[in-house]
Amino acid sequence: MPSIQPVVMCVMKHLPKVPEKKLKLVMADKDLYKACAVEVKRQIWQDNQALFGDEVSPLLKQYILEKENILFSNEISVLNNFFSPSPKARRQGEVVQKLTQMIGKNVKLYDMVLQFLRTLFLRTRNVHYCTLRAELLMSLHDLEISEICTVDPCHKFTWCLDACIREKFVDNKRARELQGFLDGVKKGQEQVLGDLSMILCDPFAINTLALSTIRHLQDLVGQDTLPRESPDLLLLLRMLSLGQGAWDMIDSQVFKEPKMEVELITKFLPMLMSFVVDDHTFNVDQKLPSEEKGPIPYPSTIPEAFTKFLQDNRIACEIGLYYILHITKQRNKNAFLRLLPALVETFSDLAFSDIFLHLLTGNLTLLGDEFALEEFCTSLFDGFFLTACSRKDNVHRHVLRLLLHLHHKVAPAKLESLQKALEPTKQSGEAVKELYNQLSEKLELRKPSPAEVTETPSMELPLPTVPTPASR
Repeated sequence: MPSIQPVVMCVMKHLPKVPEKKLKLVMADKDLYKACAVEVKRQIWQDNQALFGDEVSPLLKQYILEKENILFSNEISVLNNFFSPSPKARRQGEVVQKLTQMIGKNVKLYDMVLQFLRTLFLRTRNVHYCTLRAELLMSLHDLEISEICTVDPCHKFTWCLDACIREKFVDNKRARELQGFLDGVKKGQEQVLGDLSMILCDPFAINTLALSTIRHLQDLVGQDTLPRESPDLLLLLRMLSLGQGAWDMIDSQVFKEPKMEVELITKFLPMLMSFVVDDHTFNVDQKLPSEEKGPIPYPSTIPEAFTKFLQDNRIACEIGLYYILHITKQRNKNAFLRLLPALVETFSDLAFSDIFLHLLTGNLTLLGDEFALEEFCTSLFDGFFLTACSRKDNVHRHVLRLLLHLHHKVAPAKLESLQKALEPTKQSGEAVKELYNQLSEKLELRKPSPAEVTETPSMELPLPTVPTPASR
């Protein structure tokens, strides 16, 4: 009876436990199921994983799509990028809020969602599922749902890491706290490492750890200290390593921390520090009065070992890429052009991943004026971007995003050759074609019309000849 139905639904909503028979009746009738409150649905879902999966699945798809839309957005800026929103602001997103409401205080449903996230992460290797894992836990933390927070062994670790992500830096006090959690994993409870690694694999966590690592390396240069002598730096590397190893750990079900390669600490990081020193030395040289020998050129070669580390070692590659983002942000064109060739081949093509390219294109806007120079454009486009455009649709998209933003800075001849090189092929996706059309339209608008072209010489004539029509 439709007129009484809302009353019945309201009564059911307030029953701590709806009788099994009634739940089955609701489940069997689509309209009844649609009309019942989320409190009743939770009771249905907790014994019906497939039905719950059907409800959650579109939300997870929407979440991944939202993340990808941000990475490919036409807005390119240093100040407003993928990592700009604070953790608290991100948790207000529609998907996180809906999932939080669906779970309520139900530990069984929470576990199911985590299981879905793990399975999808394994199936797709998509790290945004790791972000959602952390956001969901912290959203329940915000609502003080102790029924769930107290049983999730990652809660305190995630809470502490969340504060670091907010500051975009791991300070010494929090570093000690995080280390305490990692060292406190007891024998027989190693499985928690799988969850912790997933929390650390969240791109927002990796971003914070990598930025902190670069800052530590710069501090060490100032203190004349080697990386191996800095416990704080070693802890950052340990967490990076755990985060980067998340997929392998969950896949193999072998729950132990990955071994850190000694050479990363004894060879690779000192090499990065030597690049920082090269910059300092070059800057000081520039300020000194030049003698007969002329100005000292900026070092243009890179050690072969650097390129090899970026190809073979995942952690080295991640830190190397963040160092390149750092120098680009500092508008250090010399260092950028020196290290750029090392990016063509990196560990599992990390230099062509969406997050890195999203950040790089944003930082390159600071070097906008360099785009007028043939040498800079050739190194950047021909030497880096175009090497992957044909085989990677996402790289093609990022280059077009960059040119849509900076085309007016590029020399006309170079722009023309880029336009030819970036023409979509039959295999290109719709997004690439759409961006290419937008770029072509913009370039079309900038071309002087034929009438203007013929008139330009008249500017050379002496002024008095201009007002002739009026004097008739």
